[in-house]
Amino acid sequence: MTINDFITEVYCFIDDEYKKLTNSISLRSRGFKPRLSDSEVITMEVVGEYLGHDKDTHIWKYFKNNKLDMFPLIGSRCNFVKQSANLWNIKQLLQSRLVECYFSYSDIHVIDGFPMPICHYARSSRCKSFKGTASYGYCAAKDEKYYGFKGHIIVDSNGVINSFTTTCPEVDERVAMLDICGKIKGLLLGDKGYISKDISLELLEYGVILQTPKRRNMQEDRPKWFLKFLRSKRKIVETVISQLKRIFNIQSIRVRDMWHMTNRLARKILAHNICTLINMKHGFNILDIEPLVN
Repeated sequence: MTINDFITEVYCFIDDEYKKLTNSISLRSRGFKPRLSDSEVITMEVVGEYLGHDKDTHIWKYFKNNKLDMFPLIGSRCNFVKQSANLWNIKQLLQSRLVECYFSYSDIHVIDGFPMPICHYARSSRCKSFKGTASYGYCAAKDEKYYGFKGHIIVDSNGVINSFTTTCPEVDERVAMLDICGKIKGLLLGDKGYISKDISLELLEYGVILQTPKRRNMQEDRPKWFLKFLRSKRKIVETVISQLKRIFNIQSIRVRDMWHMTNRLARKILAHNICTLINMKHGFNILDIEPLVN
């Protein structure tokens, strides 16, 4: 589809769901009404993220210079940035509503984590952002230390992002898992970092069956077909994380406080899921989101 078709489809979805969320009640009790509607701002953010413009300023510039015919009421950059940040909770609610209302329920989910550095390791001692919040971690894939946060994500068997959170790198992955698996039931697949007999029993009480690869010193008694199934499903979350890094720059959160970081992450997750929804509606491969726009 063309970029204009993509913008239109994204806007129609966001505007419909925004009205259902707010019941046409204004979110603002005082002050001037913004020139752009909240639906228009969120649409600009989602489309901008898909096009690789992850900074607020870059998104504003793109639409100001190229899409003024579709968004004629674009005001100042400052007002756009403020309005965008203030809508962080609406984006999270839209994300939850999208998963609950538009995708069929899955009883198979996959969990994984990935590093989110906020600066180069060499500059970390001089970095003033997130003082007392960010900390040091280790990225096994790159075999290097980093300074920042760690993202934790759960996707269903089709690749739809169900839930997401961030923690300091030293927080145990299993603790983060307990925070984000409250809305799922059935089989939950993870890597060796999620092995825990106590947590597995706790999750079982809530209807979640945790399955992970065994360590070398652990006896493997599961059938080979299940182990093959486990490996194949884990590729789904790896694909989603790769897209979040490559298309939506989720490892490059250029902000200085948690409020703005929460907003950036919320719109990146929402943008990914909206792209998968559009693919599903048009009968395309749900995770084939890169060629979505011609």
